[in-house]
Formats: sequence, structure tokens, C-alpha cells
Amino acid sequence: MRGRNTWMALVGLSMAALARAQVLVGQTASFNGPDSAYVREARTGATLYFDAVNEQGGVHGQKVELVSIDDAGDAQRAARNVRALMGGWNAIALFLSRGTSTSQAAAAALPAYGAALVGPSSGSQSLRQPVHPLVFNVRASYRREAQQAVQSMARLGLTRLAVVQANNAFGDDAAVGVVDADPPVRPVLVEKLEPERADFAAMAARVAKADAQVVLFLADGAEVAAGVRALREAGSRAQVMTLSNNASPGFIQRLGTQARGVIVTQVFPYERSMVSPLVKRAMDVGRTRGIHELTQPLMEGFAAAQVLVEGLRRAGPKPTREKLVEALNGIARFNIGGVMIDYSSTDHVGTTYSDMSVISEMGRFQR
Repeated sequence: MRGRNTWMALVGLSMAALARAQVLVGQTASFNGPDSAYVREARTGATLYFDAVNEQGGVHGQKVELVSIDDAGDAQRAARNVRALMGGWNAIALFLSRGTSTSQAAAAALPAYGAALVGPSSGSQSLRQPVHPLVFNVRASYRREAQQAVQSMARLGLTRLAVVQANNAFGDDAAVGVVDADPPVRPVLVEKLEPERADFAAMAARVAKADAQVVLFLADGAEVAAGVRALREAGSRAQVMTLSNNASPGFIQRLGTQARGVIVTQVFPYERSMVSPLVKRAMDVGRTRGIHELTQPLMEGFAAAQVLVEGLRRAGPKPTREKLVEALNGIARFNIGGVMIDYSSTDHVGTTYSDMSVISEMGRFQR
């Protein structure tokens, strides 16, 4: 019942907004479940930017409103939500979906409406190659992040790598980045975790026996947290690394006392770096609304909102779904604050920006 009430509350807010909205943008994402903390923070970042734009008169005099519906991480439900948002709500675009399977389902439903999906919160290669004509990515791919992690390990002179991945499309996709790294690193061990029935103790024993110096986890936050605990119990002191799908305060809380020293890749500038124009802009807007500390999910939402608004501006005073897609395809060398976004009809990658962070003793990401 609690999940249903939360979902209804979100839709209720959107219905209230409908009366005054002139440009509706739709979102399907998991507002309940393991990803909910990340999703809510990303949505906060997006609405920060939309609200700032609306306060300045909107886009060509039209206010932008975000309609968000919970899909609980279920692909079929995400597809139904897309049909509701496009058919019932008449949203001009889909925005900031979360996760690989749900974003894939959303993308598959879009051609019937000719609407764009801007800024899916997934690094899946399937959303990048082959180019989906309606999907416009704003963050780097998981493969790029895995390459970054392996290359940083090599620079430190560490050679004994164990890869622990979820046995699903996400894990397989990210693992390609390990193979593609330059210089290449041959893992001493590759372990695949079966979702919801993984044997973490057995995995940890094999990693410890392999004497891995670094363990790269390609899995969700709950699996990584359980895996790290099992590693330490097995006596492994290996450096732990994981990807940006876990770059949230919620992940640090899951790790608990095992958080310190875990390295997490990030796909937007360091959220406390005021030398980053993107961070400074987000912080300036956030302070006006009582937000004094940024997170990577918030940064993702804020960045994706900038790209969508730029597309709406270029689409003209009477934007349509078709005009928006055409406008997005024309975006080249668009600077969202130190991160460049490039699109064309044959390339919707957007950016390859990737960096590293480490969880400090105080339980915060730092660089």
C-alpha cells in the first residue's frame, strides 16, 4: 500500500501541474525499490533546472513541467507508463528513465509516438549502438566507466584483477569495457553473480584464493555491499571498485563500516568542485531552494534537464515531438558547464566524460 500511495502522490502532483503547464515532459522510473533514492535525487536535480528556467519565463514563454510515474523497475510497467504518458498525457518527450531493462522497454515503445527519450539513466551499450533514432544519451556508457577503472588500476601498478559481475545484460555489457581497456588487463578471475540467489561466501573464497589486488564489481548496490562484506570476512583486503550506478549516498549507507576506500566511477564532475561551471550552476540554483549539498544523481538530473531544455529552445515557439527530435540531432559542442554534448543523426552517445571518486572515512565521495 505504501508504494501505491507514493505512486498516486506523484501522479497527483503532476495532475495539479497540468492545469498550468504548457510543455509536458514524461518520466517513468523506479520511485519505489532499490533504485528509489537515486531516482528521487536525479528528479530533484532535473526539477531544479526546470524551475529555474520557468522562473525566467520558460522556453519561448512556455513553462516546462515534469510528469513522473513509478515503474518499480519493471520493464513491462515502464512500457505501459510510456503509453500513458504519450497517449494520455500527451507528453512531448520521455526523460530520465532509470535502469537498463526499463530504458530498453521505454525506447521500444517510443517509435509509435515519434517522441525522444532524453537522458536515460543507464550506461547500456544497447541504448547507444546501434543508434536508436529517438534515444539521446547524456551520460557515459558503462563500458567507458569500466575502461576508466581498469586503466586507473594499471597506472597504480596493480595487475591482479578479479571481475565480479551480475549475470545479466548490465553485467555482461560493462564487462566488455574491461576487455577493451588500454593497456589491456587479463583478469585472474571472473565471477558471475546470479541475481537474488548469489552465493557471496563462495565468490569471496575464490577471490581470496586468487590473491586479487583489485575487485571490480559490476552489479547493483545491494549485491556490491553484500559482496564486499563477504570479501572482508574471507580475509581479502583487495581494493574494491564499482561503477556510477552506485554513485549515491544510499550506496554508502548500504556499505556501512565497509565503505571507506571503495572507489566508484562517476560520469559527471565532482559535486563539490566549485571550479566546475556545471557544479557551480547547480549549487547556485540549489541554494535558492534550501539544497546545500549536491550528489551525483542530482548532477545527472540537472545535466539532462539542460540538454532537454536546449532541444526545446531549438525546436521553436511551437514545439512538436518531431521538431524536438530534429533539434536534438542538431546539437553539437553544446557546453553544459565543462561537459560537451554532441549529437547527430548517426551518433547519440552525447558524452564520454568519466572520472573516479573514493569513499572517505567520513562516508562521502571525494576526489
